[in-house]
Amino acid sequence: MKTFFNLVQEVQKPGLCHRCGGCVTFCTAINYGALELDSGGNPRYADEAKCIECGLCYAICPEIDELEEETQKRLGWQAPLGRVLETCVARAMDPAIRTKATDGGVVTALLVHLFKSGQIDGAIVTKQVGAFQREPFLAVSEADIRGAAGFFFDTSHGMKSFSDHYLTCSQIREFKPLIKSGLQRVAFVGTPCQIHAVRRMQTLNLIPADSVKFCLGLFCSGNFIFGKKQREKIARIGGFRWEHVKKINIKEDLMVHLSSGEVKTIILDELEFMKRFACYFCPDYSAEYADLSFGGLGAEEGWTTVITRTPLGRAVLTAARPQSIEDNREVCPPDLPCQALARVRTWSAKKRAVAVRNRSVLGNKLTERKS
Repeated sequence: MKTFFNLVQEVQKPGLCHRCGGCVTFCTAINYGALELDSGGNPRYADEAKCIECGLCYAICPEIDELEEETQKRLGWQAPLGRVLETCVARAMDPAIRTKATDGGVVTALLVHLFKSGQIDGAIVTKQVGAFQREPFLAVSEADIRGAAGFFFDTSHGMKSFSDHYLTCSQIREFKPLIKSGLQRVAFVGTPCQIHAVRRMQTLNLIPADSVKFCLGLFCSGNFIFGKKQREKIARIGGFRWEHVKKINIKEDLMVHLSSGEVKTIILDELEFMKRFACYFCPDYSAEYADLSFGGLGAEEGWTTVITRTPLGRAVLTAARPQSIEDNREVCPPDLPCQALARVRTWSAKKRAVAVRNRSVLGNKLTERKS
């Protein structure tokens, strides 16, 4: 049976670790405590003596194909970009949510709807803690959810917060009230690799994934390192100053919205110097394992493309439409959702092809090193 040692050799050392935090989340949640994340978000042994070598951290890693077929079958996954029940272009009806949102604010509106209707007790999101930094955050109120809206590039530490601040919070004084209140129904918002790890854990019925009732996935071209040098370079490329930036988001290109109202557009190919190495090997653009997937690609400014993937996702979106979500079928061409899905298909195919090619090159290099 392969263990965390093998995970280090096969995933971390070649640079394929997405830092989703799934392995650490599982190990910590069931009180083994053998693993932890280092300051850079990489998993490592916290206490190797505590490792019982169960091999489950290896099995749930998104980079390991051990459970892929079973996970796809359980979710009804279909080629080429996962199960698609419906596509729409929508936005939040609440102007306050739209004002702060990256695109149309649909994710925030849905979380607020789920919370107010009593379907969730909390949501795992990320909140901004600096001009270019976000951290995992357990939102347990409508104010928390609204406060976490908006987007800046960063490399968050995935599900680490879900383990530390939720299921093991009995060890953390300020979070004890959450356990006592019976917080058992959570919505999880994440990138494709993070959603993938949750689904792997659900396939095996592992803690803490049993408490994740809704998986909301984000379109992802890659996770970017947004350090000082990277910020300086992208400002030179775009011809702007960061103190003048109001918000940034991604559609077909990086869009930098300035306080003056001007929008600077930078093609994503020019951001390759900022992309994390592991992202070059990820084949999933549109969060193919989510209940609902969201992104700005294919949508007009101020709107969000939404792909419904599961009956659960469809039920949530349908229930939210009358009061929280509106689509633009009345103001835009009726074939807009089809056009949006076509764009997502194109980008998904491109990302998958790049990942396959890069994996082939990496595999050849690793073989050469061994020989």
